[in-house]
Amino acid sequence: MNNWKIIRRYEQMPDLPVLADIDVLVAGGGPAGVAAAETAAASGKSTYLIEKYGFCGGAAVAGLSGTICGMYMASDDADAQPEQVVFGFTERFRQALAERNGVTEPQRYGKTYTVTHDPLVWREVADDMLTAVGVNILYHTAVSGVIMDGNTFKGVVIESNAGQSVILAKIIIDASGDAAVVARAGLETYFGDEGRIQNPTMFFRMAGVDMDKYLDYFGTDTICPPKVTEDILKCNQEGWDLPRHKIWIFPTTRPNELMVNATRLAGQDGRMLNVIDPVDFTEAEVFGRRQVRAYTKFLNEFVPGCEDGYVVDTGVEVGIRQTRSIVGVETLTNDDVVSCRKREDGICRTPWPIELHNGNKPKLHWLLNDFYDIPFGTLVPAVGENILVAGRCLSAEHEALASARVTAQCFELGHAAGVAAVKAIETNTAIRNLNVADIRETMIANGSAL
Repeated sequence: MNNWKIIRRYEQMPDLPVLADIDVLVAGGGPAGVAAAETAAASGKSTYLIEKYGFCGGAAVAGLSGTICGMYMASDDADAQPEQVVFGFTERFRQALAERNGVTEPQRYGKTYTVTHDPLVWREVADDMLTAVGVNILYHTAVSGVIMDGNTFKGVVIESNAGQSVILAKIIIDASGDAAVVARAGLETYFGDEGRIQNPTMFFRMAGVDMDKYLDYFGTDTICPPKVTEDILKCNQEGWDLPRHKIWIFPTTRPNELMVNATRLAGQDGRMLNVIDPVDFTEAEVFGRRQVRAYTKFLNEFVPGCEDGYVVDTGVEVGIRQTRSIVGVETLTNDDVVSCRKREDGICRTPWPIELHNGNKPKLHWLLNDFYDIPFGTLVPAVGENILVAGRCLSAEHEALASARVTAQCFELGHAAGVAAVKAIETNTAIRNLNVADIRETMIANGSAL
């Protein structure tokens, strides 16, 4: 990405109008950003949320990932019932979706369970939760620069088609998913394993499905049975272009509709696509839509019940699993995950497997009947004051991130960030010096299981 430069820091106030001088600024309206902003505002802090699209949801909605993964324990027992271990803001949001028929009951996902949500209802729930506590939402707006005093964040420059303006804030929460605020200050970030990151994917929804016929053939496990994989491999031998052999399909809240996670996107020259770069992002979008049509044809011809199925929509953007990570005070390690490490400074349980989409074959490492804790320090940049992150740009090793990045955990990481921002302001304490026990106590009072 030598053709691009992201660092844009102002060492003194730019000659721009000041839109607001507030307590908490949240950049990004995905699950982490929504949780962070709602938590801060509900505690009485003046809060703005900046989001580039006209709705909240991030990868869950714009990327159409469509599931709230990471709530339930995994087990080798085929008869095991869903055992939920993540609550807090995650459960509050799930309940709000359920009240509007916007989320399914738990569905089998290999050795664990997940739920599928309606992306339109997701947007509406987020709007209502944020406005109810007085969050000032600015849609169609992006952070284009940061205002610094040395390594201390003082505010941001925001940009829209109206022009540029400044928001000054006591605390900034970078919930962009891409560590975009941290990177604009020139603080240290990295991409995966020495630049190797997870593949993006293009989700799509298929309507017109005979669900009884489909479920009788495919089964209730949302990960495809071996016979479907065998048919994909046979099609490829006959000249089809179906690069992913194990596909995941989820019944949705809508009648006769499936959400399909089937595509695997790499550069046409075989290179890994890093969707931070708009050249790669564009290629992923174009060829993602072509793969959607190829997999739709496959489902029409080979999966009973899908004969008359048709594509309703794809994501507004490809589903993004990984871009930048911060260098944090703490780093979630691969060993932390596989050893199910518990921590006194943990602010989120994670029972989700290492689900690594990297190269030609996904890797699944299950955490059976157990979970690990994500430490608070993974949200705090090693350098920088008045700033913390929430969501998939936390400080984590490559395989660890492939477990920690999913929606339930992003909700709770945002919840933790919002609580931390409030405590930093109320006690006039640097974020890195906060007592994590106090953050945990508040999160538990808010319903989190820690």
